[in-house]
Amino acid sequence: MNDFQPYSYTDSVTADRPWLASLVGVQDTNTITLDLSKFTAGVHYVAATNPMLQSRNVMKSGIPLGKISASGLYAPYSGPTSEVQTVTVTGTPTGGTYTLTFSGQTTAGIPYNATAAQVKSALEALSNVNVGDVTTAGGPHPGTPVTVTFVGQYLGDDQTQMTASAAGLTGGTSPAVTVTTSTAGGTASASDGTETLAGFLVDAISFNPGSTKAAGALLWHGEVFADKCPTPFDPTDVASTAPGVNIHYR
Repeated sequence: MNDFQPYSYTDSVTADRPWLASLVGVQDTNTITLDLSKFTAGVHYVAATNPMLQSRNVMKSGIPLGKISASGLYAPYSGPTSEVQTVTVTGTPTGGTYTLTFSGQTTAGIPYNATAAQVKSALEALSNVNVGDVTTAGGPHPGTPVTVTFVGQYLGDDQTQMTASAAGLTGGTSPAVTVTTSTAGGTASASDGTETLAGFLVDAISFNPGSTKAAGALLWHGEVFADKCPTPFDPTDVASTAPGVNIHYR
């Protein structure tokens, strides 16, 4: 099923484009077709609340896009991958703390049974990590590893692997903490053409659940607030753009 009806909304045009630096007119756009199968509910669009009543999914404006080489359709830009490291506590400790060291800075003690949120807070307390520079998942320790994804100022960059000290852990049998790199940062996550930035989705659009394609407008020349786009990316990591694309960042 294809859906080529643009989304109509009651807010002003500018209100829908907080990512666009120049709010006076959008001239440099092309009509494109989106491959809806490549977009993710909750990330790129708000899913219909009741598909049985023919509610429509709403795609966010400002999504960075790439062009799929094989089909000529557009999909989310898949630029450099962010680093993911996994912190694992072994030896079933029953008390104490451990520390993580990132780029020469060492955290305060992290509880042996820390949640993902506690690991995040400990890292964000470092002088070289801002709030929002890491996301965490998994846990709690010691039974379940915690993954640390580097975003914010470290988005899309290769990172030196953190080190850990288990000296403060107690109980259990030879408790230890290891850090491994699950995903190395800095390499493109795709090779289908979407690793090249083509531009940004100008307007929010809506489409029927089950649709496979929808029309949109591509901003290929303009000035963009990268940190206000609905899906995060680091403009300094954009290694290549399509011929003729000239995106200015601010």
